[in-house]
Amino acid sequence: MASLWEFPGGKIEAGETAQQALERELAEELGIQATIGQQIIRIRHNYRHGGAVDLQFFVVREFTGEIVNQIYQQVRWVKLEELPEFDFLAADRGLIKDLAAGKLL
Repeated sequence: MASLWEFPGGKIEAGETAQQALERELAEELGIQATIGQQIIRIRHNYRHGGAVDLQFFVVREFTGEIVNQIYQQVRWVKLEELPEFDFLAADRGLIKDLAAGKLL
């Protein structure tokens, strides 16, 4: 699904919690050491082609280090209200709508 926007993160490895996986992924993908906060939503998304994903989203309000784009085409900071202007993965679109409307944070 190249060229679509997505949030950083990835698969949970054996022996990791979801929070530990996100902390590791943020270090690998963006070069930061993040403090993982509360979970804000969990989404199960079934794709039309038959695949499915179970996504967990957490608040990250603090991190150390400078963001270094390790793997993405682009990295951007935007206001929550601006998120719907970007073409996100289908699994993220409900979350985007709720974040932009101020329903989750």
